[in-house]
Amino acid sequence: MPGVRPSLPRSLMPLLDLDSGLLVLAGEGESQLYCYEVAPQQPALIPVTQCLLESALRGAALVPRRALAVMGCEVLRVLQLSDTAIMPISYHVPRKAVEFHEDLFPDTAGCVPASDPHAWWAGDNRQVQRVSLHPACRPHPSFTSCLVPPAEPTPDAAQPAETPVGDSDPSEGFSSPPSSLTSPPTPSSLGPSLSSTSGIGTSPSQRSLQSLLGPSSKFRHAQGTVLHRDSHITNLKGLNLTTPGESDGFCANRLRVAVPLLSSGGQVAVLELQKPGRLPDTALPTLQNGAAVTDLAWDPFDPHRLAVAGEDARIRLWRVPPEGLKEVLTIPEAVLTGHTEKIYSLRFHPLAADVLASSSYDLTVRIWDLQAGAERLRLQGHRDQIFGLAWSPNGQQLATVCKDGHLRIYEPRSGSEPLQEGPGPEGARGARIVWVCDGHCLLVSGFDSRSERQLLLYSAEALAGGPLAVLGLDVAPSTLLPCYDPDTSLVLLTGKGDTRVFLYELLPEAPFFLECNSFTSPDPHKGFILLPKTECEVQEVEFARCLRLRQTSLEPVAFRLPRVRKEFFQDDVFPDTAVSWEPVLSAEAWLGGANGQPRLLSLQPPSMTPVSQAPREAPARRAPPSALYLEEKSDQQKKEELLSAMVAKLGSREDPLPQDSFEGLACPPATSSLTCCHLLEPPGAPCTPHVSPSNWKMPLGPGTPHPGSPGFLWVLGTSMSSGLGPAATPMDCPHLCFFWDRLLLSCLLACGARGVWVRMGA
Repeated sequence: MPGVRPSLPRSLMPLLDLDSGLLVLAGEGESQLYCYEVAPQQPALIPVTQCLLESALRGAALVPRRALAVMGCEVLRVLQLSDTAIMPISYHVPRKAVEFHEDLFPDTAGCVPASDPHAWWAGDNRQVQRVSLHPACRPHPSFTSCLVPPAEPTPDAAQPAETPVGDSDPSEGFSSPPSSLTSPPTPSSLGPSLSSTSGIGTSPSQRSLQSLLGPSSKFRHAQGTVLHRDSHITNLKGLNLTTPGESDGFCANRLRVAVPLLSSGGQVAVLELQKPGRLPDTALPTLQNGAAVTDLAWDPFDPHRLAVAGEDARIRLWRVPPEGLKEVLTIPEAVLTGHTEKIYSLRFHPLAADVLASSSYDLTVRIWDLQAGAERLRLQGHRDQIFGLAWSPNGQQLATVCKDGHLRIYEPRSGSEPLQEGPGPEGARGARIVWVCDGHCLLVSGFDSRSERQLLLYSAEALAGGPLAVLGLDVAPSTLLPCYDPDTSLVLLTGKGDTRVFLYELLPEAPFFLECNSFTSPDPHKGFILLPKTECEVQEVEFARCLRLRQTSLEPVAFRLPRVRKEFFQDDVFPDTAVSWEPVLSAEAWLGGANGQPRLLSLQPPSMTPVSQAPREAPARRAPPSALYLEEKSDQQKKEELLSAMVAKLGSREDPLPQDSFEGLACPPATSSLTCCHLLEPPGAPCTPHVSPSNWKMPLGPGTPHPGSPGFLWVLGTSMSSGLGPAATPMDCPHLCFFWDRLLLSCLLACGARGVWVRMGA
């Protein structure tokens, strides 16, 4: 078949559209859709297009042609089922004119049945009537929902006449059968329809969105950010990017980072995290192991001791000076020998000091006492390469994942054979294992038989029962490296050479995996590790800080959670964390059978209050709209408020008035103030002040204009004299003064004042 890969492990699902002759082939687990046009002559299959999917396909279905966007020339729509979503995939034919194209959309089958079962058994072969897809020809039926159960028919009830099949109107091609459109008889009582078994109580439309979508993680909006360049270590040269797949590629603690170099002799560079910047172009001081490095790990209880595994089956312990590596070191502090083949990986005990576990090509896991420099325990039972191993949080058990497709759980102090054994990933390209959910579960990252990367979650109590959940991610060659945070139950997953970091919150019960925002970078990274919790900036709600190794630089990446009230300590995000830098037991005590629990430490700064104890904010009181505020007042109140505002504005001015700068007739010396009056009084009536004259009196200056001046009469005549009566003219008063403030005058006129004038007062 042209365009289809011949080595697909599973059969293809054919999706054929009879009206357009388009055939879509979809394979489960594939990331492509193949579209062909079926022709009656040779070649029977004409390739049309291939669609690249964002995620692996789990199922596919065609959408009926009646649901297509015909005005947009959508000729086909496929629904893709993935692990977490249902996504539509549309096929469009480019056309210039936005109109209905009959050549693309012939009549299609309607939804009214052409026959009933009895007629079909009798030999009736009538076909479903075809309807047009033109928007103007589509009917708009009204559906009646049966919320009330129909009443039982009485024996005397009249039987409705039967309608022959096929006599329906062709315009009803999109309508339901007549029986579903008729209203049911209304019973005498509505009580039964409101029971728990009625359609109202079980309607999916009444379910909450949370119940439909399932639980979500509080870290779903997590944001990963590469910190400022000032915190980067740049100008890295000669990195060894070909470390085995069982190794993380580099390791770090809160002080230093160790990176293997490509130069001969198994050299390891030790960089100080407290001294970021550009490294010199000259050669760096290194640790020379004498053999190629396969894995390396810092002692969690001694930040100056580094364990390095080599291809010569030896483990070398190096001690870095407190001030950092200043010269090349060639003699290690100690060398552990015992493995007969190349070593895979190294893991320090989480609680006991001087206890180290190592796995090797000799198919054994050996536990070392670093204080004595000798092997103390040996675990057997593996039949192939050991991909990874991990200590349980309490340090009592050790789990391994093997190339033979099995997981094993050991109790090293009880025996060398596994206590439990169960099925692991199907793929043989690599795997990692880590204890999660307070040690109740095991998380395994591996591959399936089709090289798709996947996550498997197991119960630590029932390993033989298989995984509790399996989550497929994508197809990539590198193994996902899990970085697990026990405080938040978050796991960060990425592979060497990837540009994306997946984030999931793990649960011991369904749905097991809660997806969060992933971190994406433009450039691939060569390694990715998690730093101790104490390196996080809790004031910025930073719940994880990682180191990202690139081709020539080392960059810190902060994962933060957006919160509104950052001034409070987010105690729901930062529970008490284990003091992982202090040992609980000595190697001798642990080997003797003793157990212990780590000390817990609060990450709350002394100056911050937990958000759980923060006072609740009072709801903000909204001011009523101005229109509503004014509607509640009478007209008289509006006038009084505006007049009061005018008085307050004029009364607070001590500077000369504008009219003082104009030349005019001097006021008689017998008068010394003005009183504001309103012209609403009848003609001839005495002027009545609106307020106390003491509040309205205003000293007259020598430049007050005379009412007979042309400028005064023009302003008064255009602004205020339109409503004056014949007896109440400006000349009726011996002395007048105009308010030069246009804003206040406009306010008075808006309140209904016919004019404003002033009278000389004592």
